[in-house]
Amino acid sequence: MGERLVRNQKASGSIPLTSTTRCCLGMRPYKPNMPLKPIPVPHGSHEQRSNGQQRILIVEDEPAIADTLRYALSTEGFEPEHYLLGRDALLALQGKTFALALLDIGLPDINGIELLREMRKISALPVIFLTARNTELDRILGLEIGADDYVAKPFSPREVVARVRTVLRRSLPAPAAARAPAFCHGSHFLLDAEGQHIHYHGVLLTLTRYEFLLMKTLLEEPLRIFSRVQLMQKIWAAPDHSMERTVDTHIKTLRAKLAAVCPDEQPIHTHRNQGYSLQP
Repeated sequence: MGERLVRNQKASGSIPLTSTTRCCLGMRPYKPNMPLKPIPVPHGSHEQRSNGQQRILIVEDEPAIADTLRYALSTEGFEPEHYLLGRDALLALQGKTFALALLDIGLPDINGIELLREMRKISALPVIFLTARNTELDRILGLEIGADDYVAKPFSPREVVARVRTVLRRSLPAPAAARAPAFCHGSHFLLDAEGQHIHYHGVLLTLTRYEFLLMKTLLEEPLRIFSRVQLMQKIWAAPDHSMERTVDTHIKTLRAKLAAVCPDEQPIHTHRNQGYSLQP
């Protein structure tokens, strides 16, 4: 009876996975230096259950907030799974596939930003931060290390669900006609939109999700000047004008990666008070 109760509580996400709980469930204990097995999640890959529901990972240490999110997501057709601790969520990622994660920044065992860094070693899962620290620095840092969006507490559950749908929609693959591999004529770039790869002078660039999307946007319309706001609106979900520095940071890293391949070329141009363009 006790084992059945523990299993039911675990399934509902109402209790943390302590060492005792793991023993009851027959799970291995977490060790800080335990190697994490990479879980490749391609861009646009959404976990969909056999019942048609998408599984959403919630990492939140306040039960009242977690319960509100679970209810809101469940009523909208999602399958939420809640963990109180970041380390337990990392273990769950090794055995399950999720469509998206909602991460609280102020977790008791690991900072949410550090948790995202650990997650990025094994998964490209779309992530929305839940944060009570609504400062520009926190927002920029979260986006720069790979978060897709953020929601400041207190928030409306309906707003969170709307942002979840927006991020998932933006992560969907492009229509087949738009995903055919294409050359950017007159330059040394090769864009494979379907495989989400970019070659420069024959070298495959190692890009983050946002670096790829930025480069793809510039490649698809060479010579066009994109403002920071336009780039944010095309690439990030629900962008904030105060986060325009995020674009500058990603452009800087892109330029460094391009220069590592060909130091004599500077294909990304800055237009003062206007934005950026690709010069083929």
